[in-house]
Amino acid sequence: MAARFKMKRKGVGQLLKSEMIRADLVRRAEDIRASAVALSPVGGSGDSHPGQYKGAWEVDSTRRGGRRRDRAVAYVRNPTYYARWVEYGTERVPAHHVLLRAAAAGGD
Repeated sequence: MAARFKMKRKGVGQLLKSEMIRADLVRRAEDIRASAVALSPVGGSGDSHPGQYKGAWEVDSTRRGGRRRDRAVAYVRNPTYYARWVEYGTERVPAHHVLLRAAAAGGD
């Protein structure tokens, strides 16, 4: 005879902010970060900071994330001031979509 399952909201909430879930999210974020580093463009000989964008990728996580601060989250970000221009492009520079492509490739 099959066992019955009864879901409890409190239990689901505890699971969503558990260390186990946070650790898995960090693992996935590290995979995405590694893909982003591999896909990152490096400036040419005229660039005053070649490789700065590529070397700036970082992963951060918390168990108090989400809209209501009630779940584990992990972030992949690039803190360089021009990261959004590399990602989305400008009228003179084409978009590279580094983070978009890394998330598609490295996120399991």
